[in-house]
Amino acid sequence: MKEYSITEIQALMEKGKLSAKKLTEMYLNRISEIDKNGPKLNSVIEINPDAIKIAESLDEERKNKKIRGLLHGIPVIIKDNINTEDKMQTTAGSLAFDGHIASEDAFIVNKLRDAGAIILGKANLSEWANFRSTRSTSGWSSRGGQTLNPYSLDRNPCGSSSGSAVTVAANLCSVAIGTETDGSVICPSQTNSIVGIKPTIGLVSRTGIIPISHNQDSAGPMARTVQDAALLLNVMVGIDPNDSSTTKHNKNIPLDYTKFLDPNGLRGVRIGIARNYFGKSDLIDEIIEGAIEKLRELGAEIIDPVEIKTPNDLSEYEFQVLLYDFKHDLNEYLTKYGPINSLENISDIIKFNNEHKAKVMPYFGQELFTMANEKGPITSDEYKEALEKCHNLARDEGIDAVMKEHKLDAIVAPSGGAAWLIDYINGDHSTGGSSSAAAVAGYPNITVPAGYVYGLPVGISFFSGAFQEPKLLKIAYAFEQATKIRKPPKFPPKVEVK
Repeated sequence: MKEYSITEIQALMEKGKLSAKKLTEMYLNRISEIDKNGPKLNSVIEINPDAIKIAESLDEERKNKKIRGLLHGIPVIIKDNINTEDKMQTTAGSLAFDGHIASEDAFIVNKLRDAGAIILGKANLSEWANFRSTRSTSGWSSRGGQTLNPYSLDRNPCGSSSGSAVTVAANLCSVAIGTETDGSVICPSQTNSIVGIKPTIGLVSRTGIIPISHNQDSAGPMARTVQDAALLLNVMVGIDPNDSSTTKHNKNIPLDYTKFLDPNGLRGVRIGIARNYFGKSDLIDEIIEGAIEKLRELGAEIIDPVEIKTPNDLSEYEFQVLLYDFKHDLNEYLTKYGPINSLENISDIIKFNNEHKAKVMPYFGQELFTMANEKGPITSDEYKEALEKCHNLARDEGIDAVMKEHKLDAIVAPSGGAAWLIDYINGDHSTGGSSSAAAVAGYPNITVPAGYVYGLPVGISFFSGAFQEPKLLKIAYAFEQATKIRKPPKFPPKVEVK
């Protein structure tokens, strides 16, 4: 099946050569052939039973000259921690929430529906967005099982938005939505050779999304091209009175992010190379060095090296903030939308998991749940001090300091390492990554395909200060258009190293 961009789909629909119903059927057939049978990627946890009916309704609107925008009739898959008030469940991949039908749509789901998008299905994920165990296996959930990497079926797709990334990479939908607390959009996007955007906190509402941290959580677009990601971002952004982070920044939202997509967008920009994220793999470093040279050829002024001096100091403070936030925010979600299966708080979920250990915890435990549950309220001094440290280290002494010192437009680093083997005994194996500074700061981060190591994808990350998405999109688009590196996956059983 051809990989259609959103603009290509709209052109075909305008000419009457394609309908929303036909496109939806094509994707549903491909999900059946590739995700559920064939290579069995296992990236879609649930199909929307009303998808065809919704597509027919949108086709009727088109016939009557009512076209809602560029997402009209476009099938989108969303991560299974995002509420949908329909016949699909919202479970965060957990059997604890099995059968849960949300009482209302998430804010961003409302926006998608209003824009004419078709919610095609829900994507599998790392259970609880990878915040259950320190020894977890990304892409695995007790409800959905293990999602596989389409570039090598024995390797991990990274998480927690693993299913969202794989559905896009394998052409099971047009675009998808993931969520990130730290790396959960960037890592799976780079590991599956797609574009991923982690927006600035305050740009996209989190209302109706099963949380980890109100300080760091953000939903983000995942797509095969920068343009498609920007088109999806257009629909996702917006002011939500129920998410105070969005009401503070209403002057920072452009009406159309695609207007910043300039093939000459690298001319005259100053890009710093964050060398402290290199050195994990000679093969990956070689690819990123080639990408840097391309940036230079395209007119960027390269400042090399620059150093974000704080990443190693961040991790412990970030961990403490996430533990406090997780307990507070998950309990708050359950108060608003629960009880779910008689579960009213994090203590009830811990008890459920223990009582269903064979199914819920066959490979790894729930020590993060336990540690979070032992924390006090977010009014505690320990929490406030840790949060202040996070902001100082990631913003003032981190990204902001480097940007100001070198007068940068963006910082560049490898998005991460090549996909590791799926390993239920030892769990995930870190192969490097550069997401934490932007994630903790609440700043934007974009990853774009940069190359392949023995067929395994490698991504390059562009990040900057708050609400600099327009500048980052301009840079990422210019790089993408000049290189066009991405190759569709071929679903090999393993990597051939010759």
